[in-house]
Amino acid sequence: MTATTYKAGTRLKSAVCDTQIMILRIPPTPVTITCGGHPVLPMAETPAAGITVDAAHAEGTLTGKRYVDEAESLEFLCTKGGAGGLAIDGVALGVKQAKALPSSD
Repeated sequence: MTATTYKAGTRLKSAVCDTQIMILRIPPTPVTITCGGHPVLPMAETPAAGITVDAAHAEGTLTGKRYVDEAESLEFLCTKGGAGGLAIDGVALGVKQAKALPSSD
């Protein structure tokens, strides 16, 4: 797997499931984005035949959810859900949690 430098606004798709994402925020350094254990592809590229979701990376993605790393230095919007889980450089991403609003008295 080779690391690539991406820009915000780039749309990508999984090579092994229906997942599609849009990059909202990403560091300017090369990273390897995977879904289902395999590198993601540009929208126009056709996936190779015969590859499937790696069971260790089958957390699934949900349409409309934002996925972030632990430091929230990068953020993806899932535009189409699927069976594979997202990861950056081998570290799984989680769903971004809503921030609690301050109480008003």
